[in-house]
Amino acid sequence: MKCVIKELGRFKKDLFIIVLTVIGTTLCTLGLPSLMSILIDRAIPEKNMLLVFEIFGIMLVLVAVGILCGIITSQSSAKVSMGVGRNLRTKVFTKVQYFSQTEIDRFSTSSLITRTNNDINQVQNFLNQCLRIAIQAPVMCICGIILAIKSSPSLSGVLVISIPIMAIILTIIGKLAIPLSQSIQAKIDRINLVMREKLTGVRVIRAFGTSEFESNKFDAINKDYSKTNKKLQRTTNSVLPLLTIILSLTAALVMLMAANQFVNKGVDYTVGEVMAIIQYVMQIMMAVIMLTLVFLLLPRAATSAARAQEVLNTEPVIANKAETKDNTKQKGYLTFKNVSFTYPGGDVPAIKDLSFEAKPGETTAIIGGTGMGKSTIVNLIPRLYDVTEGQVLVDGVDVRDYDTEVLRNKIGFVPQKAVLFSGTIDSNIAFGDENADEDRIEEAVKIAQSYDFIMKKEEGFDSPISQGGTNVSGGQRQRLAIARAVVRKPEIYVFDDSFSALDFKTDKALRAALSEETDNATVVIVAQRISTIMDADRIIVVEKGEVVGMGTHDELLKSCDVYQEIVSSQMSEEEQNR
Repeated sequence: MKCVIKELGRFKKDLFIIVLTVIGTTLCTLGLPSLMSILIDRAIPEKNMLLVFEIFGIMLVLVAVGILCGIITSQSSAKVSMGVGRNLRTKVFTKVQYFSQTEIDRFSTSSLITRTNNDINQVQNFLNQCLRIAIQAPVMCICGIILAIKSSPSLSGVLVISIPIMAIILTIIGKLAIPLSQSIQAKIDRINLVMREKLTGVRVIRAFGTSEFESNKFDAINKDYSKTNKKLQRTTNSVLPLLTIILSLTAALVMLMAANQFVNKGVDYTVGEVMAIIQYVMQIMMAVIMLTLVFLLLPRAATSAARAQEVLNTEPVIANKAETKDNTKQKGYLTFKNVSFTYPGGDVPAIKDLSFEAKPGETTAIIGGTGMGKSTIVNLIPRLYDVTEGQVLVDGVDVRDYDTEVLRNKIGFVPQKAVLFSGTIDSNIAFGDENADEDRIEEAVKIAQSYDFIMKKEEGFDSPISQGGTNVSGGQRQRLAIARAVVRKPEIYVFDDSFSALDFKTDKALRAALSEETDNATVVIVAQRISTIMDADRIIVVEKGEVVGMGTHDELLKSCDVYQEIVSSQMSEEEQNR
């Protein structure tokens, strides 16, 4: 709850108002039994209508003040709880923005979504209830006990029995509820994960006819969550009936003790006094019940707050140093020096002792079998991961010494899976450079061979793009992603298998247009097609994370067996000799 307490400190003025209004409401409520006692014992028996109206007027004023204070309390507590929720969501979202892939893999995407929404909503709802009740209940309880003892020490002694019994019940239920609350939040994560997989993979699921299997899978997880939730609800719902029984028995016991003292000891209680004591006892017990409601919400809120705090406490593996560097004299120079990399938790290095240099105007291609470490290599350039050994240098500076924003502004990165965002074609391309004008955007889409299909759309550049780009084809997604990188005019272009969905004609035209655009930039291409990379200045052949060949197309045909196998699997002898 540390993050929640810290955020509450930002609302000191509102918290002060809540304390004042809650105390005002409580005092108004506690004043009513004494007035009722006077009304019953004096005003009505004496038929003193002036006193009746006077007491009635005071009671109306107390009720009105109590209602006004209650309204102000509700508004202030809503403002504080919503404000704390808003601030926590912003902090968690901002923190996640700077997470490396390592942290995202650790928490999982579905869990981060749950923590940002569901968990913080739990904290928000708890605060809305707690801010009123947690102040009002103790004040009512303490003042009620003082007034009850003042009215009759002997009758109020019944609280010595009933309050400890309540405390024992709450302790037992709390021990049962806290583990269940923690389990429920973990199961909500699981539900979100399965639901997300179902929605993102709906085409694959339908293509393989596994809808029933996925439905059964979700149903099993949903039933497991429902079972745990029912257990928690049964546990917590048993509190109010038990406390209500104790409340009723306490009131009955007060009347029984009053009758016993009147008969056996000659203690003459008036009806008003007995009614006042009963009301004080009832108010004390109600205060305990109100605290119980907070107590029931606390386990789940505490679990949720801890999960949000876990995200906020996580320091990204990839972070800026206190003093960062840059090199304004060089532009577009890329160097790998004896680079090795092992994924977190992995036993075998994904890359072993890789070294090469790339200069502006050069194209470096990386080729190899599936899972051989090609994408891992290019992910090290924008520092999505940090090397385990060696150095990756951009413009002669280790990427770990850069401010990450400065480093990534030097790079136009097109990932293996082209990702588009909900919005328009124009907004997606301008994502690469928010200051790009219409001419630059148009130039970028022409280079990416996207202009024709964009202009065929009714709204042109203002055509909507759905989340993930699901309303355009795979090839169109790739070309728009390439245009997004081109519009930035970076020093280094990184294409991670970004031409795989293009036909040969479009691929050739795009590469020809890119060659003119990237004359003064360094280009790194990961590709499976030989036709895409055969004109590269340098081709790196990767096998199980190791470099087994490096050179031009012609050099590798003579010296690298792995490259020869890849070429022969894609091209005939005539095509190879062209």
